[in-house]
Amino acid sequence: MRWSDFAEWGRKVSDWAVTYHEGLRDSPVRAQTKPGEVAAALPASPPDAAEPMDAIFADFETIVMPGITHWQHPRFFAYFPANAAPASVLAEYLVSTIAPQCMLWQTSPAATEMETVMLDWLRQSVGLPEGFAGVIQDSASSATLAAVLTMREKALSWDGNKSGLAGQKPLRIYCSREVHTSIDRAIWIAGIGEDNLRRIPVTGENRGMDAAALDAAIREDIAAGYKPAGIIACIGGTGVGAMDDLTAVMPVAREHGLYVHVDAAWAGAAMICPEFRHYWKGIDKADSVVFNPHKWLGAQFDCSAHFIRSPDDLVRTLAIQPEYLKTHGAEGIINYSEWSIPLGRRFRALKIWFLIRTYGLDGLRSMIRDHVKWSGALAERLRAEPDFEIVTDPVLSLFSFRYRRDSADPDTLNLALVTAINNDGRIYLTQTRVDGDLVIRFTAGAFSATEDDVKIAGDVIVEIARNMETPSA
Repeated sequence: MRWSDFAEWGRKVSDWAVTYHEGLRDSPVRAQTKPGEVAAALPASPPDAAEPMDAIFADFETIVMPGITHWQHPRFFAYFPANAAPASVLAEYLVSTIAPQCMLWQTSPAATEMETVMLDWLRQSVGLPEGFAGVIQDSASSATLAAVLTMREKALSWDGNKSGLAGQKPLRIYCSREVHTSIDRAIWIAGIGEDNLRRIPVTGENRGMDAAALDAAIREDIAAGYKPAGIIACIGGTGVGAMDDLTAVMPVAREHGLYVHVDAAWAGAAMICPEFRHYWKGIDKADSVVFNPHKWLGAQFDCSAHFIRSPDDLVRTLAIQPEYLKTHGAEGIINYSEWSIPLGRRFRALKIWFLIRTYGLDGLRSMIRDHVKWSGALAERLRAEPDFEIVTDPVLSLFSFRYRRDSADPDTLNLALVTAINNDGRIYLTQTRVDGDLVIRFTAGAFSATEDDVKIAGDVIVEIARNMETPSA
């Protein structure tokens, strides 16, 4: 394809995108293909000769699209949202067109300087105090890994990168059992080891880390010859939205001199609404905080906002400066590749700029408030239905529920129910476990969702539950 052909195909793709989004409600949310079906439709070997775009695009529609789960569907109530608001898509279109590699200030000054300003916009938007600096990571997983590496280096007096972990006291990291599995991966990759991730019991209706148990675990480890390195707190855990009480956790961390990273990947976006900030009271004492604008704020994946109290600690942990990456004659610049694990960096700040300017914080706040309200109303509806129970009450727009029949094993019944719901296709839900019991989770967060979409979700859940045969254990 030549650039002279691009305009025609750009128009076709743009028109297709509008038709796609306007017709999403008529499509099953989850892909209905069987395993291996898409691969079987693809040629086993690449073509030697060039093929026309008409044929390629036709195959895209007939081979690829049936195997796509529609994350932008207004009735996507599974996992957490991964939105792509139209303004964000346009920004990504422009970024893809200019295709800059933004690893250094000099390789795209606009990208670096806009990232600095956009992260400060986000800091102000969620109520973080001055003193936090921000960087855009690809995902919360990368931000958490960067935080764990920083914990490791600080605990080892900055000797881990040079000397390795051999011969050092074993490090300990602390979290609750409600954290995301990205914490496990960070521990693996950092070389600390799964056995050195101590999971602290949870307490209270928000299933937060027990601060007294945390303190006891740290003291026990010190007495046993371990070296505590840091704490990972969770605000809005993936399973059922667990919220650690930062006002209780932070004093323990400070008493023992431990670095605290707060994973607020989903829930952090809701803090643009001041009335929800009680959930993370004490956040001002954190060393590191992450939330994902690509979840609930409408930014297209990937876009993770990572805030750090001491950027120097992060840079000291991650920066490598060979001669070919140095910028001479420019003082005070930021090279964000020194704040991130990958060297290469995309121009992610542009979509934040487009997004906030297009919808305004008021528009984004209204969307989040609606999702919270609609989800709460659905929880109350299911609570009033015979044979349904709300297992965990709504935390923002997330709650979990369970269906019961006298003769059926509850785990088997609820797994059968969520499977039947997803095979039906009108909505999409996922399951999790609460204290060992399988439950079904619901979260509203799609950028295009309406109140009717959430009401329909309730209709579908009850209808399929009533019509479903009792599964055998």
